[in-house]
Formats: sequence, structure tokens, C-alpha cells
Amino acid sequence: MTRISIQRHYATMQPLIKLGEEIRARGHLDAKLVELVLMRCSQINGCAFCLDMHSKDARAAGETEQRLYLLPAWRETKLYSEAEQAALAFAEELTELPSHESVSDALYERLHQHFDDAAVIDLILLVGLINTWNRLNIAVRTEGGHYKPAAH
Repeated sequence: MTRISIQRHYATMQPLIKLGEEIRARGHLDAKLVELVLMRCSQINGCAFCLDMHSKDARAAGETEQRLYLLPAWRETKLYSEAEQAALAFAEELTELPSHESVSDALYERLHQHFDDAAVIDLILLVGLINTWNRLNIAVRTEGGHYKPAAH
């Protein structure tokens, strides 16, 4: 049961929506990578609405079913590029953030082998954004399973 209708408060959500649009528009991060990161964070947080949304958006962006199915175990397959692996590891650490030392220098250097500063900033913003959306949707119990992707 949904506690609050997000749709009724769409105007309030505009800064979050706009930030997501700006991150995508800047183009520092590949569209499929964006969806993988959004899905992985949503898996960690258990947000059904965001998993529904971003799995459909990933498919619309050309992502394969196999890579979506194996995303929770991305470390155990060679289906993800080195850049994707670095971004996923970084996203996981930022999502779980057990301490201030969570993002190791080694991980940060690994990330910088594949992404410039602008892309790293966008990745940090993307992870923060999806964690906000996850918490919002979980708090108000937004039901997953009904999202329809926009045309890409």
C-alpha cells in the first residue's frame, strides 16, 4: 500500500528529476552504465519501484537480459568491462558507506583509470541521487511493476 502518491508531489520532485536529466545530458557516463549503476544501488537498497524502472530503461537503452540478470553477481562474470566494474564497485561502496574510509585510494585510482574528474563527479551525483530516490520510494511504499519507459 502506497503511503503518499509521488505523482501528486511531482513539482516537489523537480530538482531531483532535473539533476538526473542533467547528469544524462552531460554525456560523461554511457547510458547503459547509468542504468546499471542505478539498478545496482536499487538492488542493494531493495527498492522495487526503482528496479522496475531502471531494468526497463536499461533494456530500452540496449542493455542485454543476461547482463541485467547477472548484475547482482557482476564480480563473478566477464560480461562487464573494466570501466563498468570500477563504476559498480564505486557505486556499491558509496551506497553502503559503512565508514569514511569506504572508498579506498585503490578503488579511486581504479575508477580514474577509466573516468575523468567530470565523469567521477557525475557518478557520485548519480549514486547520491538514486539513493535519495530509493529512500523516498521505500519510505512512501511506491509499488513497483507498473513503470512504462519513455522512448529513447
